[in-house]
Amino acid sequence: MNWKKIIGIVAVVAIVVLVVFKLKTNKEITQGKVYQYDKEQAINVQVDTLQLENVNAEFSYSGTFEPNKETKISAELQGKINTILVDVGSIVNKGQSLVLLDNSLLKLQLQTIEVQIEGLEADVNRYTILAKADAIQGIQLEKAELGLKSAKVQKTTLLEQINKTTVKAPFSGVVTAKLSEEGAFAAPGVPLLQITDITNLKFTVNIPENELSKFKLNQSYPVVVDAYPDILLTGKATMIGSKANMGSSFPVQFTVYNTSDLKIKSGMFGKVNLKSDKLGRGIIIPASAIVGSENQPQVYILKNGKALLQNITISNKIKNKAVVSNGLNEGEVIVTNGFINLFDGANVTVK
Repeated sequence: MNWKKIIGIVAVVAIVVLVVFKLKTNKEITQGKVYQYDKEQAINVQVDTLQLENVNAEFSYSGTFEPNKETKISAELQGKINTILVDVGSIVNKGQSLVLLDNSLLKLQLQTIEVQIEGLEADVNRYTILAKADAIQGIQLEKAELGLKSAKVQKTTLLEQINKTTVKAPFSGVVTAKLSEEGAFAAPGVPLLQITDITNLKFTVNIPENELSKFKLNQSYPVVVDAYPDILLTGKATMIGSKANMGSSFPVQFTVYNTSDLKIKSGMFGKVNLKSDKLGRGIIIPASAIVGSENQPQVYILKNGKALLQNITISNKIKNKAVVSNGLNEGEVIVTNGFINLFDGANVTVK
């Protein structure tokens, strides 16, 4: 017998057994440290029994303020920027000069054409006298008159070009961006400044289709700014969207007059509030009890000791509560707290 070979095999087997034993022991230790959730174990939750409550017909819709007008201004002619007369934050009036371009070459051309006009006017006067005396042919006078008209058209063109070297504000507003500097080259289509008009503002909210009928064109509605809740504004409905957005709601836009000191800025948030004299009764639940998505809200209802998911329809939100128009009935019990580890069909106990 080859004892060395037998001893080697036994040693290998012993090592394999030792490794397997060690791995099994490590697995048991690891599993002992990991929490094993028992799905059959009852979960402690807090519940509330639904009752019909008085629902005050108040509706609030959030939206954002946008400028009435906003544009980026560029020059109509090419040229070097000599002077920028305003800076970011400057309040400008319609027609105010904003940017001056180099127009020295155009002014020299204007001087040249003015000299030509003087000479042509003298020729016309001279040829007029000679033509009356039949000293020259009438065609010479006509050519001189046409030349004078052409020169005057060139002068008008140059004056218009010189005028366009001064970039002016198309409307009153505030300079909200400075996009170039003195010494840079201006050209048509290259923005130099951005002007924003916030004396009037556009306020846009998104309305669910079943509540769109609450708004009518050209009617006025109260608007509140989140940053200045004490300032009460009036918004006139100027646009009701005819196509739903990605959230299946429709944009409604209002025109709002800003305060005299322009406190309301573009991008601020606000609300349009609607009130009705009619009082109704409905089911009101805490907003914290709602799970699921915005498009498909759900709640857990308690039945036979189990938590079951129920689809609901929310008609309105009032602060931290929601008015449910469909999916729940009076007397049903919903889960309001204790959602950790909760799932559809879970066993629950009431705290």
